[in-house]
Amino acid sequence: MGSPSYRLAAAITIPSTGEFLVVRQPRPPSPPAEEGEDYRRFVDSDLYDLPSAPLEPVAGEPRSEVAIAGADSVAGLDLSRFDVSAALDQIFDRFGLPDGMRGEWRLLKYVEEAEFGPDAGVKTVFLIGSLLSKLDALPESCKWMTKECALGLLSEAKPGSDRIGQYAYIGLLNSELSSNSTAVPELPSQEYPPGITLVPMKSKTLQPFRTTNLVVVRATNASGGSTCSDFFACGDALLLDPGCSSQVHAELADLVDSLPKKLLVLVTHHHHDHIEGLSVVQRCNPDAVLLTHQNTMNRIGKGNWQIHYTAVTGGEKICIGDQELQVIYAPGHTDGHVGLLHVNTNTLIVGDHCVGHGSATLDSRSGGNMKDYFETTYKFLDLSPHVIIPMHGRINLWPKHMLCGYLRNRRSREASILQSIENGAQTLFEVVSKTYSDVDRKLWIPASFNVRLHVDHLNSQHKLPKDFSLEMFSQSSDDFLSSL
Repeated sequence: MGSPSYRLAAAITIPSTGEFLVVRQPRPPSPPAEEGEDYRRFVDSDLYDLPSAPLEPVAGEPRSEVAIAGADSVAGLDLSRFDVSAALDQIFDRFGLPDGMRGEWRLLKYVEEAEFGPDAGVKTVFLIGSLLSKLDALPESCKWMTKECALGLLSEAKPGSDRIGQYAYIGLLNSELSSNSTAVPELPSQEYPPGITLVPMKSKTLQPFRTTNLVVVRATNASGGSTCSDFFACGDALLLDPGCSSQVHAELADLVDSLPKKLLVLVTHHHHDHIEGLSVVQRCNPDAVLLTHQNTMNRIGKGNWQIHYTAVTGGEKICIGDQELQVIYAPGHTDGHVGLLHVNTNTLIVGDHCVGHGSATLDSRSGGNMKDYFETTYKFLDLSPHVIIPMHGRINLWPKHMLCGYLRNRRSREASILQSIENGAQTLFEVVSKTYSDVDRKLWIPASFNVRLHVDHLNSQHKLPKDFSLEMFSQSSDDFLSSL
């Protein structure tokens, strides 16, 4: 897993006006021009956040060229071992900030990222410094913003509007809300955007991940209680995908016990790393109501859930206090897969349609379908989300870029599969071994599920060579699946 990395985020404030500096974040690279305009028409809106930079260890003896007030106040953090000066220089140089902003700094916060995986995570040092007044001639990429304005952009998000990143929220803004949405303090978690808490919990999931993100939604209004009308279901809290393994069922029970009794539970799909904790939820709260697609419910089984459930098909509105959510039917990974749009923050929870690192695997044994997967991806793009939350790995702040990357990857793989078939591959193993020859063999088994669905997709488009025996390929696929 390696060692964690460190990052420094700088909050530059003007106490007299209540403003702080945000900078427009660099965009990920655009797709190559030869890949067509289909991807270029999907562009994420501008993302503003606190300026930040990697915080590297000092080579040699510990030293500190920058005095940080309160640096000794956090156990386990020795800033003298890090090159704070170089990180600040990088921030000022990268964003073109004037030297007049350099001054006294104090430690604002030290945040250790929860275990999202697959790497060892990021530890962030937040520093805060203040100015007496605004400086003239700021770069075009920088602007001053009040906390009220930033919270409005976060909590009343509109598709296509400017966005506020997680450093600004976690470092400065979350204390401004009366939110009680943080789940259990003893469990490593992350709240972002407001009202959505991610709790990565150990699960029996596929490598390279070790956890499944349990998503907790609670009202951000202090009084609680649903405030929206015309809803399909309402509650005081919502859990998504309690799929943790038995080793952490006690922690899940503590979490459920801490939540209001009027609890909704939504399951994106039936895979064990998304439902293994359902029995814990129903034991701790027999009044909880399960929401899921009927195809998913048919596969969950009464051993996991024996009480109330309500089938959803997509489009249903859910209210959790002042939080509005909408169910999105999202087949492709399975035929009962659903996502959830958090309307207040325009955040899309995508289940296993996407993952935080690498590509997703479709389940050909449970109605997985490549045509559906492509259509769902375009459906997600049309929603213009501000944030994507996968159930494995970190959130993604460039949703359209991520989704287009998934489309490009799937189309590239499909073209390679077709080429392997045109070059003589006939069985599932032959197609996988030729197409994924540059990939670790440990990944060939999950890749084989996608290959089978790609071949079905090619067949539906009448692209397979006439001498290719779909019957032989299908038989080899069935033989492979039965051997697992």
